[in-house]
Amino acid sequence: MTASIFTRLPRQRATHIAVMLGLASAAICQAATAADVLVVTDSLHPVQAPAGVRVIELDQAARIEAELAVNLPADPVRATAIVQQRLREGGQDLQRRIARAYQDVADAWGLGLTKLPAVVVDRRYVI
Repeated sequence: MTASIFTRLPRQRATHIAVMLGLASAAICQAATAADVLVVTDSLHPVQAPAGVRVIELDQAARIEAELAVNLPADPVRATAIVQQRLREGGQDLQRRIARAYQDVADAWGLGLTKLPAVVVDRRYVI
């Protein structure tokens, strides 16, 4: 059983994940001549993709937000100032990470994916 993108299910058994990765690898190998291979997952379903394969982790944006929110005070004015400082200190690299994370979510949503992990070849949902 694969997890829905929009709900959190308990962690999948290692054998299930291994089978999914095997299937994904087979699809990727068969599509070696494909112009675009994409793996969509989240932190509960980690994958190792071959070089050149784009991996989207749907919960990356939430993890970045959690990093920014670590140890914030209850006072909203102070918390706002601290987050703004963290954003400034993160600079362009942090801004790129945030933008990429949200763009990845939009890209996956645009493909109509409903299960994770997913493998997409030439913008067609494969696994």
